[in-house]
Amino acid sequence: MTTPATAKRESVFQRLYTGTGAFDVIGKRMRWYVALGLLVLVCVGTMGIKGFNLGIDFEGGTKMQLPAVGAQGPISPDQVQEGFREAVGHPAETVQLVGSGGSQSIQVRTETLSPDDVAKVKDVLFDRLQPVNAQGQPSEQTISDSAVSGTWGGEITKQALIALGVFIVLVTIFLTFYFERWMAVAALISLLHDVVVTAGVYSIIGFEVTPATVIGLLTILGFSLYDTVVVFDKVKENTRGLLGLTRRTYGEAANLAVNQTLMRSINTSIIALLPVLGLLVIGAGVLGVGVLRDLALVQMVGMIAGVTSSILLATPLLVDFKMRDPKYKAQAAKVRARRDRAAGKAESGDEPQQEEQRREREMAAAASAPARTGKGPESRRRPAGKSGRPTGKKRR
Repeated sequence: MTTPATAKRESVFQRLYTGTGAFDVIGKRMRWYVALGLLVLVCVGTMGIKGFNLGIDFEGGTKMQLPAVGAQGPISPDQVQEGFREAVGHPAETVQLVGSGGSQSIQVRTETLSPDDVAKVKDVLFDRLQPVNAQGQPSEQTISDSAVSGTWGGEITKQALIALGVFIVLVTIFLTFYFERWMAVAALISLLHDVVVTAGVYSIIGFEVTPATVIGLLTILGFSLYDTVVVFDKVKENTRGLLGLTRRTYGEAANLAVNQTLMRSINTSIIALLPVLGLLVIGAGVLGVGVLRDLALVQMVGMIAGVTSSILLATPLLVDFKMRDPKYKAQAAKVRARRDRAAGKAESGDEPQQEEQRREREMAAAASAPARTGKGPESRRRPAGKSGRPTGKKRR
């Protein structure tokens, strides 16, 4: 026999696996609104006050590169940074090791330098480090320099914004025709949340924004939308013909859909994050490729924000939008009236044990969970044909 105490002993993983509506996501939606709203306000405020750490491709500057091997042995980024500081009096913005094996090199990015300053840096680096060419001979020609224009990064951003606009229009059309208007609105609000939060995290932590970051931001939109569509598809299935039924309200059906897809959302996110972590660890940590690091960072932040918003924001918003419709308000009133009638009948004649079982059956019906069937002597029905009235016979 399943009792309330037994239900309480179910672990979180059991409730995730069964997906029977044990997590009241919709009922606690005001908590999610407040928490996610505060997060968005912090992100917007940080972007407005602190701004972004724009890379050289957006602001323009000078890029220098030299082999990671010198006449005295391997060259470290710290040695290059010291030489750069000695030449111009201030450190470079970034000095990093890129590539692997024999093609490994050190890349220096800094603000725009004059030709004289570039010549000074080359002279100091060559005198101190003696970088070697492909023949193994020290050569100043191995230290290359190039001027990076900030207009290139701006052009990349412009094209990305155009792609984002086209993507949002096409997504809106798809969701409106495949689902309905309010599902499309809720999905777009969730999508906007993901973009703002991802950009805000970059501003708060100070990650460098590069063209690869902008491209990565576009890739997470598809993942976020996919997770939202999976949940909405289950909501659509659970609410089919709901207006003619009094078993559960729209909010309860949507909450059941979230619970039924919760385990899938978690599994999908974990599987999707594994290759992203691989890019971050192998691409940036081992190979030292900055582009891979930028892509991995934005995708990891965006995926976490996407799965959170699809569960805690998109579906609760959909419920609030739908419950503004008089038809769904009337259906919810019918559900409450039916439950009140059932409760009144129980209070007028049922015994305490029968009342407890009735409540369990009601809750099970709302969550599609198996209801408890009484097997004790108190819950046994009287045999057919016999009444509970006195017969006048004397008991022995």
